[in-house]
Amino acid sequence: MTRLHDPGWRGFASDNYAGVHPEVLAALAEANDGHQVSYGEDVYTARLAEVMREQFGPDAEVFPVFNGTGANVVALTSLLPRWGAVVTTRTSHIHSDEGGAPEKVTGLKLFVVPTPDGKLTPELIATEAWGWGDEHRAQPLAVSITQTTELGTLYTPAEVRAIADFAHEHGMALHMDGARLWNAAAALGVPFREFTVDAGVDILSFGGTKVGLLGAEAVVVLDQSRVDGLVFLRKTTMQLSSKMRFLSAQLLALFEGGLGLSAASHANEMAARLRGALEELALPALGFSQATQANAVFAVLDNAAADRIRSKVRFYDWDRAAGEVRWMTAFDTTEADVDAFVEVIRAELA
Repeated sequence: MTRLHDPGWRGFASDNYAGVHPEVLAALAEANDGHQVSYGEDVYTARLAEVMREQFGPDAEVFPVFNGTGANVVALTSLLPRWGAVVTTRTSHIHSDEGGAPEKVTGLKLFVVPTPDGKLTPELIATEAWGWGDEHRAQPLAVSITQTTELGTLYTPAEVRAIADFAHEHGMALHMDGARLWNAAAALGVPFREFTVDAGVDILSFGGTKVGLLGAEAVVVLDQSRVDGLVFLRKTTMQLSSKMRFLSAQLLALFEGGLGLSAASHANEMAARLRGALEELALPALGFSQATQANAVFAVLDNAAADRIRSKVRFYDWDRAAGEVRWMTAFDTTEADVDAFVEVIRAELA
């Protein structure tokens, strides 16, 4: 097949722009020969179940799915009755980036809370966690947080535990959207379980695509008593793969030789390099709106200048009215990519 794109082209719009990690492609090729039983009764999915129990404890159960939206829809549906509601942030994927799928597919209600840094706290959750027993109000029965957040910030294990304690005290379950879970683990420098199951998370959307997979995510159940019917929900929400070995093989590859942590650490380091280089330039026309704690840099600059820079290196506006943009790095972002981008920004703003 003739290659249709320039492999040297780089953008800073999304870690989804990056290709598939070469080691993941190798794992897919390795899993490809011969036959395996379909719909998850294969050796790769069995091994993935073992690995997830090693990572998250003996009660963890994994359900591979195709994408992050599917993982969130399946996870939240398994937690809630039809009259249930989820408290989340205004910037969360489930509210802002999934086309209303959680509400349209499952019928649940989202109660969204504005936050300055993309993070919930018990105090913020309390603004929507009320009205139990009131037939006129959807019942707040779950909380959903994102790690790392859509604003590139991190929850510490203690912050997750405080949210979990508040949720459980009020009869609510805690879901974590881990679209960039590997970046969080790399930044925190602790095992997954320290900020998930040990911190009180009940169910997890386990990300992989943003750290180099072709297209594989998973739902990981951490507290079996909180979910119902998940094995059926995955099918009815069209997230059950017939050739599941290829999803599981990708997810397994991230654990082999520390690949996932290495890829995420590199992406985080490139974001830190970008932020550090720009801060060192001290450009009066450039500011920053969020802490850079993983692989995202949120900057503030004039819209016209942003458009000129974007004509050379692609990225997205975050809040155009505020002049806020988002610059993302990925597992394959190089130091040369960062330095070249910094020079483009310097040339336009100096």
